[in-house]
Amino acid sequence: MSDPMTVRARLAAPVATVRRALTDPAELRVWLAEHAEVDLPGRYEFWGRYTPEGDVPHQRLLHADEKTLRFAWTLDGVETTTEFELEPDGDATVLTLRQSHFSFEEAMNGSSIRGVLQTFWALAIANLNAHLEGRPLLPRTDFTSADLRGEMLIDAPMDKVWTSLTDSEQASAWFGYPIGIEPWAGGRYAMGGFDAGYAAKVLDVTPGQAISVDWGPTGVSSWELAESGGRTKLTFVQSGFDQGNPPYAAWTGTVAGLAELRRFHEVPNWQPIWL
Repeated sequence: MSDPMTVRARLAAPVATVRRALTDPAELRVWLAEHAEVDLPGRYEFWGRYTPEGDVPHQRLLHADEKTLRFAWTLDGVETTTEFELEPDGDATVLTLRQSHFSFEEAMNGSSIRGVLQTFWALAIANLNAHLEGRPLLPRTDFTSADLRGEMLIDAPMDKVWTSLTDSEQASAWFGYPIGIEPWAGGRYAMGGFDAGYAAKVLDVTPGQAISVDWGPTGVSSWELAESGGRTKLTFVQSGFDQGNPPYAAWTGTVAGLAELRRFHEVPNWQPIWL
């Protein structure tokens, strides 16, 4: 087995507050899962439509103390291990997530639900931080549905949001990964930058308002902006994919990235939560 996938984030609350959000079932139902039941040190379970293979709980608690939470989680017949570790950082908390049995190959080809683990936790942690900051949550992925769409409000003018979605430098900043964008029909949209060797194709652009990008087998991503009471409403949709195998990993990663797009516009002296 390969080394565990590791994700680190600086969260906007002290350790005790973050631990409560990780272990209180009422809070877990807000930011993580449709259903959650916790009775430490014996039980830690979450399930429902926002959880991969969430028809019933598949977790088994392994360890819990004031700064560490570790549980086994069976996915696609394999028992994986998930660990949260909390460390104080002034008034904030550095959260380290370690997740076993994640494969980029499975994420790309959709051969196992374990392929969603990286982006599932990225969106979950982004929503945990939104919960701690008192912001609206981003849409959680419904793993029982092929209807991949959502919307969010951003407290910024449409023109500034449009620039941050279509300017390569700004998009790379808030997404946390190099992106090359040619914001015109037939242009390139290159995750990893224009030198990465692969680029999706920009299909349609309504300047200042809407853009759609064709990613091939994972379908077409569309973003549309509208003015809403002095703020900007962003509607995002994924379409044109195999309905029998929705691109949950790619979709969930896209939505997770939008958490930082909103913070990019709304947080003074913005810094991403990701370390």
